[in-house]
Amino acid sequence: MMHMTFYWSKKVTLLIDSWRTKDWTEYLLTLLACLIVSVFYQILENRRIRLKLIGAGKPFPSEIETPLLRRKLAGNSAKLGVKVAGAFLFGLSSAIGYLLMLAVMSFNGGVFVAIVVGLAIGYFLFRNEGENSLIVDTSCACA
Repeated sequence: MMHMTFYWSKKVTLLIDSWRTKDWTEYLLTLLACLIVSVFYQILENRRIRLKLIGAGKPFPSEIETPLLRRKLAGNSAKLGVKVAGAFLFGLSSAIGYLLMLAVMSFNGGVFVAIVVGLAIGYFLFRNEGENSLIVDTSCACA
């Protein structure tokens, strides 16, 4: 039976039928996995933003400046490589974003809280500096 309202229980089926929790240990490990994947989503978005800045040839804001990423791109093959890498990161972050959305749609309160807290932690650690002046397309509403 799929829930259509938020509920608080240690028994949850997440994404696939074989990912079911029956006790507190399984449930807490599931919440930890949701939190870690949410933080990883924000890391991917951070890397995608940096890659987009490299491809555009724009200087990094001082808050996110990294010496190894400042080198000039040499020719069209390097720009093509940046575009391919950007497309790959966009696809990967989109897939993870949609999986997080589907996990929230399990309507389990703990899963919802773990994902929102993970996104907030990831944003605080990886994405809150130097992005105010950037306009960046996002792959998911949970960005």
